[in-house]
Amino acid sequence: MTMALENVLAKAGLRVDATEFLTLVEDAARRLSPLAPNPAEFFPSDTRAALTDVGLDLSPYEEDEADFRARTVAAHAVFAESSLTANEVAKNLGVDRSRVRHKLSEGRLTGWKDQSGWRLPSWQFTGSGVLPGLEVVLAAVPADQPALVVAAFMSTPQEDLVINERPATPRQWLLAGGDPEAVVALVEVLGTPF
Repeated sequence: MTMALENVLAKAGLRVDATEFLTLVEDAARRLSPLAPNPAEFFPSDTRAALTDVGLDLSPYEEDEADFRARTVAAHAVFAESSLTANEVAKNLGVDRSRVRHKLSEGRLTGWKDQSGWRLPSWQFTGSGVLPGLEVVLAAVPADQPALVVAAFMSTPQEDLVINERPATPRQWLLAGGDPEAVVALVEVLGTPF
């Protein structure tokens, strides 16, 4: 199993050994939710009634069901492993680590703190600096959107962003010199139900 996992991690370009990756998975699973949640317990009785009236199933998780958390846990683990430390970003940008923290506090970079310090998603960097238009886009990201959601948005092709007659990801769009305002129009409504 360890060799197979190491092969998968290597193919995905993740520089982590299998044991460390499994620790990341375990940590992400622990943080996400209880082992066998009963969705009904998360809502007051009037909300439960309204949700079941419109057809939502709030029955408890059954032991023989596939665990709905697995995909999210894997995504969190990969996301964490592919992020950069403040030291790595500082080195790549040719600045002091305190400058990176300053950019984070100003919203000019995005990241989160874990037990080892700041982690910055790699999607916001290029080989030679930060993604063009990044500051404009980050200013428009709704404050309630988790880093993983923003990363998924930035790496998912959007029909409104077209390069060579094909939908492009917001990251590709910005790298190609596209107008950041086109990405802003999409990211502003991230998490808004239609």
